[in-house]
Amino acid sequence: MGIGTSLFLLAVGAVLRFAVDVTTNGFNIHNIGVILMVIGAIGILLSLAFWNSWGGMGGYRRETVVDGGPSRRRRVVDEEVV
Repeated sequence: MGIGTSLFLLAVGAVLRFAVDVTTNGFNIHNIGVILMVIGAIGILLSLAFWNSWGGMGGYRRETVVDGGPSRRRRVVDEEVV
């Protein structure tokens, strides 16, 4: 789950919790809103915690260097920036 999905769940949960004024039998719509907000907040925290491993700021870089000698060899350098 990405940050966009987490923000969407957080927004839908806030609307259900604070903006909807409905009384239903069998389940409480306000509790569903709270549950969606908690799931959205956990998703945002997990997305931020694993941002670096998903290639966010920094991350993995692949660079191709062409050597210009008579053999016209290509050298590929793989670097992982931490």
